[in-house]
Amino acid sequence: MMESMVIFHRCRSLAATDAFYIQQLGLTLWHTQPGCHIYDSGYGYLGFVEAADFELPAYSCISFNCTDCAEVDRLYEKFKGMKGITAPRRHPQFAVYSFFIQDPDGYTVEFQKIVKEGEQ
Repeated sequence: MMESMVIFHRCRSLAATDAFYIQQLGLTLWHTQPGCHIYDSGYGYLGFVEAADFELPAYSCISFNCTDCAEVDRLYEKFKGMKGITAPRRHPQFAVYSFFIQDPDGYTVEFQKIVKEGEQ
C-alpha cells in the first residue's frame, strides 16, 4: 500500500536549495543521500537531486496549498522582494487565489488557495 509521495527535481546546488526550502520556506529536511535531499512539507515530499548538467525544464510549478486566502496574503508579505514574485490575485482561468516566486534554480513556486464554490 502506498503511504506517501515524493516529487523529484534536479538542482544546481543542494546548499542553495536547502537555504531556500528550509531557511526561507520553513520545510523540514526529511532524508538525505549523497547528492539528494528530500524535504517534508507536512503533506508530501519534495526531492532535489544535484546535477552538474542542470537545465531548467520548459515548465514546472511547485504549488503549496494554503488554508485560506489570508494565509496566501500573509506569505506574500513575508516573501515580498524575493526573486520572481508576483502579487496575489485570483487566477483568470481557474478557481485559485495565489502568488508566485522563484527558487534558486528558477523553478516557479506558487502559494495558493484553491477556492471552492461559495468561498471568497
